[in-house]
Amino acid sequence: MIAVGETAPDFTLSDQDGEEVSLSDFRGGRVLLVFYPMDFSPVCSDQLSIYQEVKPELKEKGVDLLGISIDSIWAHKAFQEKLGIDTTLLADFEPKGGVAKAYGSYLDKGFANRTLVLVDEEGKVAWSYESPTPGEFPGANLIFDALAS
Repeated sequence: MIAVGETAPDFTLSDQDGEEVSLSDFRGGRVLLVFYPMDFSPVCSDQLSIYQEVKPELKEKGVDLLGISIDSIWAHKAFQEKLGIDTTLLADFEPKGGVAKAYGSYLDKGFANRTLVLVDEEGKVAWSYESPTPGEFPGANLIFDALAS
């Protein structure tokens, strides 16, 4: 997993609407990258639903939220609609898991682990967390604790 203090690798991925989104678009602000295994799994659904609930509080603290998985833009769009969320979901589809690999989140099972990476205003990793297993998602309290420290 990427270490605190490292420069966050820049990337450009397509979102659920087919629009390109780059990490550099957020320079000057903080962004929380939420790597997760796959759309439509029960654990991923719970994780992104909870993060959607706290998204306004994150925004108040100056943090944008980006979900990233290996799914396609079409799967992301359907997943977003099913959950009723407006979180930007980025497709790390081709090359498969390329961004997850750059951040040390990719598992040899063919998908990303549940990894959170907070990138600061200058593009450096300010905090990161990796779940012990893909079946456990980090609660929102971990995010708020990291922001408070």
